[in-house]
Amino acid sequence: MISALAATQTVGYGVLYYAFSVILGPMSDELGISTATAAGALTVAVLVSGLLSIPVGRWLDARGGHGLMTVGSAVGALAVLGWSQVRTVGGLYAVFILIGVASAMVLYEPAFAVIVAVTSPARRAKALLAVTLVAGFASSIFIPLTGQLVARLEWRSALVLLAVLLAAVTVPSHGLALRRTRTSADRVAPHGRPAPSRALRDPAFWLLAATFVLHGAALAVIAVHLVLYLISLGHPAALAATLAGLLGLLSVTGRVVTTVSTRWLPMATIAGVIFVVQGAALSMLPVVGRHVLGAVGCLVLFGLGFGVASIATPAILLDRYGASGYGTIAGTLAAPVLVARASAPLGGALIAAAAGYRILVVMVAGACVVAGLLLLLVSRLPTARQASHP
Repeated sequence: MISALAATQTVGYGVLYYAFSVILGPMSDELGISTATAAGALTVAVLVSGLLSIPVGRWLDARGGHGLMTVGSAVGALAVLGWSQVRTVGGLYAVFILIGVASAMVLYEPAFAVIVAVTSPARRAKALLAVTLVAGFASSIFIPLTGQLVARLEWRSALVLLAVLLAAVTVPSHGLALRRTRTSADRVAPHGRPAPSRALRDPAFWLLAATFVLHGAALAVIAVHLVLYLISLGHPAALAATLAGLLGLLSVTGRVVTTVSTRWLPMATIAGVIFVVQGAALSMLPVVGRHVLGAVGCLVLFGLGFGVASIATPAILLDRYGASGYGTIAGTLAAPVLVARASAPLGGALIAAAAGYRILVVMVAGACVVAGLLLLLVSRLPTARQASHP
């Protein structure tokens, strides 16, 4: 099951998310629309995914992930096939609404909920790490793969092949590997109250929401605007793209370091420190970033935390609230985070246009530091278990 989810998450993220950056240019040219208009389709998909995260989480708690993820895989493949045939802006946005629906049904949040439901606490951290480590290479695999397909076949044919690949890998994998997975409803919630209700009554939950909204928005801004900012610092475009590409590779290293560090410290403490370090490193980029070594140093420290949130979130939620109702709790937390990720790049563009990229980068650095401090505060707050047993 873990091997299947590792494969489906890699292909799912690669086709449903990362391929877009390669398709964007030729698709915009053929459709005769601006890249901003075309890019808005992906924003809509992320927003739809965020809005659906709560009902999807409830479904996972009540019925498990087998049917949901199998159907979602088929929807995603059909949506990508439909994407290959779009002729109008309206058609493009309609297809990406479906891609947003499919993403909510098949990507990290439902995959994590399945892992939580079927693995023992002793094996859970390794299972989550295995899936996120493999999926962390999705951009490194699918951006160049899509580029080769577009160069050889043009973008519409490339999307047809990607849709076939998505269907061939994810539909049978989810359909077969998840057949006997149970739901988190099979677990008994302690304290006589459903786990989602306890989470929403916990002030720490809302601090966690603020933490991951700030951090998710910061990462989304950097993912979109980093290349342009590095170019504004005087680096050639090819070097700027190469430096930005470090983030994806370093995110895998950061996940390993974070998981290993949980032998000595709680996940919330580790992630909080990493977020603060990210902010400090990014704040130095305007100062030393004109030099290649300075830019590399800042981006290495920032990149080590680039993928930490994806593995820290389930660990922190499980530590505070247990496995019962995990899907609903994680979905409730994911909703504002995904909305922030979807809207932050546009907000970043407006800030950059009004005040310049230097101010934007300083603001993003501040958001990372505040997110880290909030998470360190959460790590000091007692869980419900601790509060009832002083």
